[in-house]
Amino acid sequence: MSELLEFKRQYGRLLDEIRPVEMITGVNKYAEGSCLIKAGDTHVMCIASLEKRVPFWVHGTGSGWVTAEYGMLPRSTSDRMDREAKKGQSGRTQEIQRLIGRSLRSVVDLKQMGEISIKVDCDVIQADGGTRTASISGGFVALYLALNSLKERHIIRQIPIQNFVGAISCGIVKGNLCLDLDYDEDSSADVDSNFVLTSNGRLVEIQGTAEKEPFTPKQFLDLLALAQKGVGEITQKQKEALGL
Repeated sequence: MSELLEFKRQYGRLLDEIRPVEMITGVNKYAEGSCLIKAGDTHVMCIASLEKRVPFWVHGTGSGWVTAEYGMLPRSTSDRMDREAKKGQSGRTQEIQRLIGRSLRSVVDLKQMGEISIKVDCDVIQADGGTRTASISGGFVALYLALNSLKERHIIRQIPIQNFVGAISCGIVKGNLCLDLDYDEDSSADVDSNFVLTSNGRLVEIQGTAEKEPFTPKQFLDLLALAQKGVGEITQKQKEALGL
């Protein structure tokens, strides 16, 4: 890796600090659960909706299902993009929404749901790096609220959440290990990674890439330690948003 270089981060934060995070619940009056997550300048609207059916591969098993859809609004970035409804979903979009769905399902006891589904829509209002990780963290809050609503309506007997789940990006930028990369850091990183972790420290998914020269196992473990710190802080924000 290159020598350490001094550089300033957004909000004057240290290398191991996450961006300011705000989770606002109840932002959609129709949905069973909703959360607007703001992670710095990345803002994602997460809406969880009940569907009284399950996919065909789950039908007849007595289990429920949790899935997700993801999209970026036309002016969520510096230049306007066309809506994907106009030209079809990109491979990136499909990959991200599958990641969100897998991450949320990892902490739900689907058998306790019965044959119903929860779909979590994650729409990026404004993007400055980390849209997939924000979608997972905010999507979990929306999912929890939806399941709590179903419990209160006696559709399910208990909230089938086994652990909290959150996600954060980490990377090596100018030789420095950094937590929660914004867009400028992400686009210039030597190493870029995303970690999805449960509140009891288990790994759900890791995405890591050396953009330049390969990184070492020790650097990977250092990035994991950073991610554990960051997701621990995200989990606390989730609990505050849920009043737990």
